[in-house]
Amino acid sequence: MKRQYLLPYFLLIQIILVKVIGLFPKTVEQWYSNGLYPLVSKALRIVFGSIPFSVGDIGYFILIVLAIRWIWYSRKSWKNHWKKNTLSIVSCLALFYFFLHTLWGLNYYREPLFEKMKIERDYTDADLLVFTKKLIAKTNAIQSQITNDKNAKIVFPYSQEQVFQMDPKGYKNIATQYPFLKYSELSAKKSLFSLPLTYMGFGGYLNPFTNEAQINYLMPMYNSPTTTCHEMAHQMGYASESECNFIGFMASIKNNDLYFKYSGYSFALRYCLTNWQVRNETVYKKLLQTIHPGILKNYEESDTFWKAYETPIEKGFHLFYDSFLKWNQQKDGMEGYSKFVNLMVNYYKNKPL
Repeated sequence: MKRQYLLPYFLLIQIILVKVIGLFPKTVEQWYSNGLYPLVSKALRIVFGSIPFSVGDIGYFILIVLAIRWIWYSRKSWKNHWKKNTLSIVSCLALFYFFLHTLWGLNYYREPLFEKMKIERDYTDADLLVFTKKLIAKTNAIQSQITNDKNAKIVFPYSQEQVFQMDPKGYKNIATQYPFLKYSELSAKKSLFSLPLTYMGFGGYLNPFTNEAQINYLMPMYNSPTTTCHEMAHQMGYASESECNFIGFMASIKNNDLYFKYSGYSFALRYCLTNWQVRNETVYKKLLQTIHPGILKNYEESDTFWKAYETPIEKGFHLFYDSFLKWNQQKDGMEGYSKFVNLMVNYYKNKPL
């Protein structure tokens, strides 16, 4: 076999092998998610965590520049050397696919969190209504506790760097009950791609090659604690967006700081309200009337921010990421972000918030 065909064949073998491995989530959970991955991820966070800038973002930037340079210089050779150029692209994809799944991606195929925590999947409108009212009461109480004025929006007092240092405290608290949610070796960075992330409609992402949690520092700061906790959950090996939303919510409300609690409760409440807006417009409007105006002002602040950056780029990228998630066994795709309502409603059905 010619050497130029080795990596393309390797890509095909990898795709088949990963799909076969995905049929055995218990094996993935035991040997990868709780075996190899914690060692690899911890090592990466130790290496890159103390570096004050985003190494992963710089790496991506270099790769993008090299890719553009290659496309430019090979543009005239496609007609005569299309086969060679195609093999080069596929070979690069083979290496990308290998390192993605070795360093993080096999977590897509682990056991679902609802099985691990014995949480039911389905809920009724009555269940959702009870939970939403609990969230409103909690969010109202914390907003009043911070501002002493139900009409005042929350003005976040911490910097992004302070948020990074404070977020692990919430994880420390939930790890007393769920040791598998223990977080160590902080590696969270302000993303150098924050402006592109904003146009794409994302608050952050995990770089699977450096295990750095990359946060969009341009978004309203009251969202930052829960967003960072979400990306930290990805660092811990949870690939599902709904699971990371759920874990990020729990880590935020278990933090001893009121602003972090507000970030978590207001985040979850927003998702429940969106759910009601689709399910029952009348109930949605009645619930809105019970929420403090200051909280609604924070929601308006977020809406104004994201709407200012709405472009077709966002829809195109969401479509791409939706397909990527579905290819990696996340059947809900982008809808998975909102599916964490199922986890919250059922987990807190017989528990205080």
